[in-house]
Amino acid sequence: MITEKHYNVILSPVITEKSTLISEHNQVAFKVAIDATKADIKSAVEALFKVKVTGVNTMRVKGKVKRFRGHLGKRSDWKKAIVTLAEGQSIDVTTGV
Repeated sequence: MITEKHYNVILSPVITEKSTLISEHNQVAFKVAIDATKADIKSAVEALFKVKVTGVNTMRVKGKVKRFRGHLGKRSDWKKAIVTLAEGQSIDVTTGV
């Protein structure tokens, strides 16, 4: 059953060169809520995309320090999850939920 919590855990897919390469190994990368646990991420992906998840790896991405008009600023920290899917399953991240 899909709840509002599932939509609050998965924020967006991460579409980069590296995430395209890991898709060959049945893996998908998502930007997730900073306080989401691996169990939360697994249940959200299984409910939203109707796939079987075999593993979840998470990492905290530190925000970069950037200059804007001569002033220093910092981008927000965020959390990335790499979700491993069961054999023969896939998620098309370009279509959305």
